[in-house]
Parts: sequence; structure tokens; C-alpha cells
Amino acid sequence: MTQSVVVQVGQCGNQVGCRFWDLALREHAHVNKKGLYDEALSSFFRNVDSRESDGAAHVVGGRIQHLKARAVLVDMEEGVVNEILQGPLREMFDSTQLLTDVSGSGNNWAVGHMTYGSAYREQIVDRLRKAAEHCDCLQCFFLIHSMGGGTGSGLGTRVLSLLEEEFPEVCRIVTSIYPSAEDDVITSPYNSVLAMRELTEHADCVLPVENQSLVDIVDKIKHMSHSGKPGSAIRRDSTLISGQGGLTGPEKPFDAMNNIVANLFLNITSSARFEGSLNMDLNEIAMNLVPFPRLHYLVPSLTPLYTLADVSVPTRRLDQMFSDAFNKDHQLIRADPKHSLYLACALMVRGNVQISDVRRNIERLKPSLPFVSWNQEGWKTGLCSVPPVGHSHALLALANNTCVKLTFTELRERFFKLYKKKAHLHHYLHVDGMEQSFFSEAISSLNSLIEEYQHLDATKGTLMLDAPRLRIAR
Repeated sequence: MTQSVVVQVGQCGNQVGCRFWDLALREHAHVNKKGLYDEALSSFFRNVDSRESDGAAHVVGGRIQHLKARAVLVDMEEGVVNEILQGPLREMFDSTQLLTDVSGSGNNWAVGHMTYGSAYREQIVDRLRKAAEHCDCLQCFFLIHSMGGGTGSGLGTRVLSLLEEEFPEVCRIVTSIYPSAEDDVITSPYNSVLAMRELTEHADCVLPVENQSLVDIVDKIKHMSHSGKPGSAIRRDSTLISGQGGLTGPEKPFDAMNNIVANLFLNITSSARFEGSLNMDLNEIAMNLVPFPRLHYLVPSLTPLYTLADVSVPTRRLDQMFSDAFNKDHQLIRADPKHSLYLACALMVRGNVQISDVRRNIERLKPSLPFVSWNQEGWKTGLCSVPPVGHSHALLALANNTCVKLTFTELRERFFKLYKKKAHLHHYLHVDGMEQSFFSEAISSLNSLIEEYQHLDATKGTLMLDAPRLRIAR
């Protein structure tokens, strides 16, 4: 059995990660009624109960006890990590998994990447190695971070490069939360563009998630649930309802948004955590969906995003679930892939779904999805028999699609609004080790990435032989 390690960096990364652990425990407790430590649990949890020779754990209040999460928690402000350690998940982590400071990165990529990255390098590597040593067969590192702040963007991408240095053969899948145009961190375009270069160079796959998409999804579901129409009451165990996710205190504005990202994470890891007739190996995601090394940004879409109180999903709604997965309203970035080019697509299905249902829906949808000419059969399918708690079926689609260039183009525009005025630049250049060349190299990397997606878009409807040559990273 293979194991994976989750690395949570910064406030957002730790809040999303905490919500994932809470939901994952609920899923395992729902399936593993006796609370025995089994292979499914071992993929993301390790058993630390030496008193139980058979590795048994106890289910208390719906939770399987005596487990430690296979995780490393890093934040240069200690607030969120302290909240986790005071909440219901406090037994899941110990001091060898945690690394905090008190002052934060001041919304400055350079402070996170350079200052803290250098000061804490050895401690970060030590915690990553300890987490890896607890694995019999380490398959994947999952990194969760945000792009707009200083710690998530700066230290998060420094951790990513350390993972490549220390574990070059282990797959690195990154979930990156991108700020909206109205982000209250004025330097977020700088932080995001500087981080983008690192993601392009050092990640195997990146799942970009836009804050604005999360806001739109939450608003839409709230509007529907408050409309008073018959059949629009949302069940308490739906994706939208956060349940505080292992943190203490009242619900916060971002909890519902974090919850959606945690559910993305639940679905992408389901094949590693549970049995299925056609489980997808995590390494296969990069192998099958990334034809060019730099073009590894995969657009995620989730369905269902909620469960209605008085509706159980009948079989006839299965086709609707597949249609929804290709609807821009279910995507976690704001773009329309049907007007762009697909390089490849993965469908990760959960629940009692037959491979014949999947094939039928792929054939039904294919005519409306523009695939690159040299990869018309570029579909990867995973079937996990265990649905999320409260749902009968679920589907995560990961599309390698040129529509991501819209997100990157908008980010570049926001960057130049600041950079042309040299606004706030001195805060970065005063950081030891930071030079203005980092900005020019980062924007050059982003320009190149956008250009490569544009070259591919130009091939739509043509043979690759007639298309402009792609610059392939060596």
C-alpha cells in the first residue's frame, strides 16, 4: 500500500488542510464501522496506538482514534495552527509535524521565500524527512497554499523546491488558491506572479482554484437555499455546510469556501484511500494529463456541489452529473473550457457507477469538447466505490485545458498595474537576497506560459504538423 503526505503552508493552506482531515476521518468512520486500522486508513494516517497489538482504533463520536495525519503544518503566524491544536483534531498532530513563527510574512513573497525559507530550511527538511520515514512506500506530496499572501506564496513555493531537492522521484501535486481582483492584499499580484514561476518550474501538477469562483459557488447555493422554492433546502451534510472543520469557535466567512477546496482534495485522494474497480494511481494524473512539462495546470470541477434535503439522486441523474462536470458553474476557476482546447481530461468518479456509464457519457459529451488533434482519446478514468458522506455519487473532473490562460492573463494585468508605477516594490527589494531580476524573470516565465497556451489554441481544428512549434522545457 502506498502513502502520501500533505504539506499545509500558511493560513489558507492550514485551514483547508484541517477541513480535509476532518472530512476524511468522517468518511473513514462511515465506512470502517469497527474502527480497525486498515490499508485504506494507512494511505493518509498512521497508527500510533502501541497498546493495540492488532492496530485497532476506537470510533468515538464518529471519529477513529489513535491516528496521526500524514501531514506537515507550516505557518509563520501561529494563530491557525494554535486553533487546530485547541480543536477536536488536536490529537492528530504532534510537535514533529509543526513549524510556526509569530510575526508572519507581511504579505510579502520575498519575506516568506527568502527570509523564512532560509531561516527555517533545515527544520522544514527535517519535518518532511520525518513524515517520509513513516511511509512504507511514499507515493505523493500534496502541497496546499494560497498565492496572495506572503507565507503561502513565498514559503509555500520554497517548500515546493525543497521537496524537489530532497525527494526528486516523488510526485508533487499542488493545490493553489488564487486571489480575486478585489483581494484586500494590495501586493497579491506581485506575490502570485513570483509564486507562479516556482509552480511552473517545480510542480508536477497544479490545481488552480480562484477565490472568486468559490465566492460565486457559495453565493449561488445560498441564494438557492433561501429562495423558498420547494425542494431547495440544502442538507446539513452537503458540501456547502462547513461544520467548522475541526477548528474552534463560530463559523468564519471563508469556511464554506475552504470546504469546497477540501472536497476537491477528498475526491482526488479517494482512489488512494478506498477500494474501487478502477482506481486511479496518483502518479497517473501527471503521467496521463501533462503532455508538456510546463503545461501542468489542471482545471478542477466538482459535482454535486450540494445535496438537496428531499432529493436522493436517482440513476437518471447520473448523466446530469457528467454534464455538470463540464459546466463552467461547477469549475473552481472562472473560464469556459468548451471555447478552448482540451489537451487531456481525467474523470474521478465515486459511488456505485459502472464503467459502461462512464464510457457512455464520454461518448455523449465528446462532440461538444474540442480536443487537441493528436490526443482525441486523451481520457483517464478512475472509479472509487465509496461516495462522499451524504452523497450517492460524486465526480471530480481534471481538465488540462488552455482556458487557464485567462486566469494567468488577468493576473498579469493586475501585476503590471502595480509594477509600472513601481508601487510597493521597495518592500521586496529591502529583503536580503531579493533582487529586481526576480520580478523580470517571473513575468518572463508567465509570458512564456501564456504564449505556449496561445500557440496550442491556434492549433484548434488543425493538425499539429501545421501549427506553430511549442517551446518544450528541458
